[in-house]
Amino acid sequence: MRFFNKRNALIAGCIGLCVLMLSACSMPGQRAETPRITLSSIKIQDINLFEAVLHIEVRVVNPQNESYDIKGIDCVLDLDEVKLASGVSNTPTHIPSLESAVIPLTIYSSVEDIAKCLKDVKGKDKINYNIKGKLYLAGGFLKPSMIAFNTDGQISLQGFKDLKL
Repeated sequence: MRFFNKRNALIAGCIGLCVLMLSACSMPGQRAETPRITLSSIKIQDINLFEAVLHIEVRVVNPQNESYDIKGIDCVLDLDEVKLASGVSNTPTHIPSLESAVIPLTIYSSVEDIAKCLKDVKGKDKINYNIKGKLYLAGGFLKPSMIAFNTDGQISLQGFKDLKL
């Protein structure tokens, strides 16, 4: 009986290849760092009887040594822990290593939610926001095709103090 034959060599080679691939994924220099995403601007585009259309821009900061090729984004915007609006964008965006880009989105809200948020905003200096969702990437071998994000921040409302709502 031979200890080393073609079948055992093939099995050992497959195991070695799997170990090599898994160890490459766990090497410190190979980990993908989550992008930093912040709300860059928000504007009301249209309000009708049933819904409000908002145009927002999110800044995506790429903190890693490889570029991001973003295919699209899906997000939900909350103001003071209340869902305000949600939407998607399929604007392809290339973000080089250690740079940032602004991605425009159209998001939709009910008129009731907009009115409630505007009423709650009156008299406040700041309002907390949360934007969460997914970035869809042009994936590849050993690259993720989607990255989830969840970011909190504050919006200054100095200009809203004098508004009559």
